[in-house]
Amino acid sequence: MTKTVDLNADMGEGFGPWSMGDDAALLNVVTSANIACGFHAGDWDVMARIMRAAVEQGVGLGAHPGFADLQGFGRRRMQLPHDSLANMIRYQLGAAQAMARAAGGEIRHLKLHGALANMAAENSALALACYAAALSVAPQIIIVVLAGTAQQTAAQQLGCKTACEIFADRAYNDDATLVDRSLPGAVIHDPETAAKRVVEMIQAGAIIAKSGTHIPSRIDTICLHGDTPCALDIARHCKTALETAGIVISQFDYALT
Repeated sequence: MTKTVDLNADMGEGFGPWSMGDDAALLNVVTSANIACGFHAGDWDVMARIMRAAVEQGVGLGAHPGFADLQGFGRRRMQLPHDSLANMIRYQLGAAQAMARAAGGEIRHLKLHGALANMAAENSALALACYAAALSVAPQIIIVVLAGTAQQTAAQQLGCKTACEIFADRAYNDDATLVDRSLPGAVIHDPETAAKRVVEMIQAGAIIAKSGTHIPSRIDTICLHGDTPCALDIARHCKTALETAGIVISQFDYALT
């Protein structure tokens, strides 16, 4: 049976005149874009520009909400009441929907960013609050979850459409969570290593932890980060390696469960 996988990248993470990553080049590689909504990064002009470019390229649009933490790029943990957290998600998703429609597209998926995503991967109640809020605004939205974590558990409880994600450039713990960025080896910088690793995980149908442990998992999409110096090289190497291995690259669709 032919294996199929989506490639996604976080985009629109500049602010004003300051840019991060080569979004235009990444749009030629990926099939889905997770676009910052102005809290951890991005602004209305950046959102509009990336939305238009993604629509022109036929790349699927996604909202990428995070904590209101521009200085920390949304990577610092914050403790918020779940009601406030839910409103924060609704606010950012609503902005993304408006900008997408103005660009001639629609938001079809949502993926949490940074510290918020890491906390949701560990805490299903927090993940439930975020995902239920998103579904209250967009009942048909696809929730992109970190495969094998509390994010996936929460989405399954809600019965919503989900896409299970792995990371090309991040190391994993034995519980399928990501190795903390402050630890050695947490981020993979070598394009060939990243490409070989994603092919192995897709073929094995499992997340391969730093220890070598295989964690069986459904894998629908691969994240190719856009904010590291070698991001574009990693993205291109991964795409080439997947295609060479006979793995079809295609957007995840609305039939996902």
